[in-house]
Amino acid sequence: MEGGGGGAYGAAKAGGAFDLLRFLQQPQVLARIVSAVFALIVFACLVGDGYMNLPEESRLFCVFNHNEDACRYGIGIGVLAFLACIFFFMVDVYFPQISNTTDRKYLVLADLGFSGLWTFLWFIGFCFLTNQWSWTQAKEVYIVADSARAAITFSFFSIFSWGLLLTFAYKRYKMGVEDFAQSYVDPTPEVSTPYSSYPNISHESYQQPPFTQTAEAPEGYQPPPVY
Repeated sequence: MEGGGGGAYGAAKAGGAFDLLRFLQQPQVLARIVSAVFALIVFACLVGDGYMNLPEESRLFCVFNHNEDACRYGIGIGVLAFLACIFFFMVDVYFPQISNTTDRKYLVLADLGFSGLWTFLWFIGFCFLTNQWSWTQAKEVYIVADSARAAITFSFFSIFSWGLLLTFAYKRYKMGVEDFAQSYVDPTPEVSTPYSSYPNISHESYQQPPFTQTAEAPEGYQPPPVY
């Protein structure tokens, strides 16, 4: 099963022609594109308007309650999420061309694990940014307030988009496991009786080989004369 790979883990058989329109209509591809857009908006808002300074000060501070960790966290998970979406998008493109079932399995597991982790991290990020924004003084950040709210909003949306990616990855993994279970053949041979007879030959049809003599002496046998 290791080298089979045709149609495993929810993909078409290896070697088929690439159909761009059909590819873009796949649910996991659409969810990945949406997740990349959301991540781009989050880190763009934080990089562009996440830092500002007061008129009497030259030092920049994070608009989320002057907490540098809040801005770093949002930018970090946003950049990594965007790069991961590009990587897994390329994996989706070349996935049908991968004929090895084991390679497909590892890629699906990587997608499953990363999607689950980033769903959790986006949830933490949304809660973190929302909490810090609630303690922020509006008079200090009124100019960039819209960007801060946009970062919080799309962090919230990213929870669901990455949750969809997690669901799709789990379905693909489950399909691969079910395909393996259906096509698996137990290599252990059936237990047969030892020393089975040669096929198509029965014991009843056995005939005595020619040119053999019986152990019994013929009737009327006389010993040779003694001289």
